[in-house]
Order: sequence, then C-alpha cells, then structure tokens
Amino acid sequence: MQTDPRRTGATRLGTPLSPNATRVMLLGAGELGKEVIIALQRLGVEVIAVDRYANAPGHQVAHRAHVIDMTDAAALRALVEKEQPHLIVPEIEAIATEALADIESAGLATVIPTARATQLTMNREGIRRLAAEQLGLPTSPYAFAQSLDEMKAAIAKIGFPCVVKPVMSSSGKGQSVLKSDADVEPAWNYAMAGGRVNHGRVIVEGFIDFEYEITQLTVRAADPASGETQTYFCDPIGHVQVAGDYVESWQPQAMSPAALAKSRDVAAKVVTALGGRGLFGVELFVRGDDVWFSEVSPRPHDTGLVTLATQRFSEFELHARAILGLPVDTALRAPGASAVIYGGLDEAGIAFEGVAEALAVPGADLRLFGKPESFVKRRMGVALATGADTGEARERAKLAASKVRPVSAR
Repeated sequence: MQTDPRRTGATRLGTPLSPNATRVMLLGAGELGKEVIIALQRLGVEVIAVDRYANAPGHQVAHRAHVIDMTDAAALRALVEKEQPHLIVPEIEAIATEALADIESAGLATVIPTARATQLTMNREGIRRLAAEQLGLPTSPYAFAQSLDEMKAAIAKIGFPCVVKPVMSSSGKGQSVLKSDADVEPAWNYAMAGGRVNHGRVIVEGFIDFEYEITQLTVRAADPASGETQTYFCDPIGHVQVAGDYVESWQPQAMSPAALAKSRDVAAKVVTALGGRGLFGVELFVRGDDVWFSEVSPRPHDTGLVTLATQRFSEFELHARAILGLPVDTALRAPGASAVIYGGLDEAGIAFEGVAEALAVPGADLRLFGKPESFVKRRMGVALATGADTGEARERAKLAASKVRPVSAR
C-alpha cells in the first residue's frame, strides 16, 4: 500500500469535502475535542466527530458526526473503514484500544500519538509501570488490586492516607481519598461505579505531601529546520482539583528553577517513551525542588483550557499543528486563569443568564460548551481571564464564572 503523505506528517493539506481532503477523526467530541476541531478546520482539515451521545459539543462544529459505542471494537473498525480518515485522534478513555492497534497495523490510519501510547495512557496500570518501572521516574508508592480483599492488602502495605482510582477513568470519576478502614469498602464500590471501562481493577497510591500540582503541557512536533520530531514545553499550569476534578487553573505556575527543570525532564522522558506526535498533558506533584510523576494524557488537558487566554497558540492549536506535521510556538502572551462553570441542575437544554455581566469583567472571556444535558456537577463552561499576574487573573476568572447562572429553560 502506498503511504499517503497526509499520514506521515507532511505539510500538504487538502480541501475539505473534496477528493484530496485531509481527514481527521476525533474519538470523543466533548469540549476539548470541540476546540481541536475548530483548530483543525482553521487549517482546512475535514473533521469527523465521534461520541457516545448525540449533539456532543464537537458534533456541533464538525463536518460529519457519528454516535457509536467506542468500546465496541467491531463498530469502531467499521466506522473507520467507512470514513477512511488519515488521522485518528482519541479524546477520551472509553475506547477499544485494541481496535486502534489493529487499525494502525493494517495501515488504515495513523493513530495519534500512536496506538501503543493510547493503550498505555488510557490504563493507569500501563502508564504507571512505564514511568516507574521502565523509566525509573519518581512516583508515589502504588499497588494494583482487582478485588476488595486485594485492595485491603495493598492498603495495609501502603498505609493511610492513600488514594484509590479505577485503572480506567477520567475527571476524578471513581476516585477516593482514604483516611481509615471505614473508607475502604465505599471507595471500592465507588471505583467500580466510576471506571469508564469497568475492568474491576484499581490502583492504590500512597499520599504525597506536595505543595502544589502542575500540568506540564509538552508538545512533540516537527522542527521546521530539520523536519525531525522535537520536544517543546509550555509554561507550567497550576491548578486546583476537588474530588479529582479540576475547578480552577492558572498559567504560569511559579516554580523554582530546579523544580521546573526536573518537571520538564520527567515530561520529556515520558512523552519520548510514548512516541508519536501531538500535545501531552503531563501531571506532576511538586514540593520545593522535588517532583513526582502522576499521570499523562496524550491529548489536550482540561486544565489547559487556560491557554485559550494565555498563549499565542492554545493547547488545541498546538495539538492540531503537531499532528499535521506543522511548526509550533509555545510562547506565553500574558498571565491568565480559568474557572469552571458547573451546570447546577439536572436538565436537558438549560439556559445561561449573566453572560453579559461575566464578559464585562476586565480581561475576561467565556466558553459555553453547548452540552445538550446539564447535571449539577457537570462542567458546562469555563471563564477565562488575563491579568497583570496570575493572582489578578484568578480573581477575574472566578468573578466572571460566578456571574454566569445556569437556569431552567422550562
């Protein structure tokens, strides 16, 4: 089979909806995928958005949209054969990764960053063993368990406090902090309910007494001079999580030079081992000059929504450029922050009041994601703001978020 130049990172781009179109399929079309789609379309790419429910945010802006169970390997393979994308970009965890490996090995499409990287990072066991056991990177103590009894034994070894997570989940789903024996069985039950794909397996992590945690956005992209893949770094992003889910982020996070150097060294080792090209969100714990690896997402990260306000090119534009083999620029334009806007109620087709008041906050902007159904703790939008420093930006972002009021449309 002749290699299509659009699958190798060549910079030739076609025209959408024509025989020479450069076609990209996103698996997962939430708010992050929506921004990637917009970035790709600005470069003339034809985009197919796939999600498990109709009218997902990315569906609303893609050239074509499909609703399938992406954990169904046969359904996923059939859709790829029908649409014939040049690139497949996973955006969520609940995907039949073995099907992606088969698709890649058959030469049907290039998986971003690679099928192997997707398999490793969508399973906490795979990425933790790679980071700690193969690369020798500092991590929290950990153990895996596939029954309540095994989890109890792991906790007896690691001790309290500890964290329990499903090996496959996102946005804090199924994650618990355990402080005593009374927390153990509820944590197991919550983990079993919260996994994106229920493998009946959890990771137990020892608690690290960190000062703060960061996302080190790291890009593997073509060097414009040599054409070889190089590693680029954005300024570190600080964030606040509640129950494992991000509620606020800011950029840049102040760090000691030694901690910043270690963070980038850890990030570079992880993404190089994963291979491929694109943007990676590497999560790290920091205390003083010490850095511990936590997790990595081989795609734009929710905390990186702040880059829509702070960087010359957002994380979504960086991802789009990198996967297409184009040059990137990770330069910071201004300090900024983001603050999450929750649904506040359980209802389909809600409305938002206070948008004008939010946009009147100096330096503020909004992204309302357009999710068709709201839940009390579902992320429905985000407020963004810039400022003279991150402190001012954070206050502005939180103020703007507070102005937006989700209301019933009934």
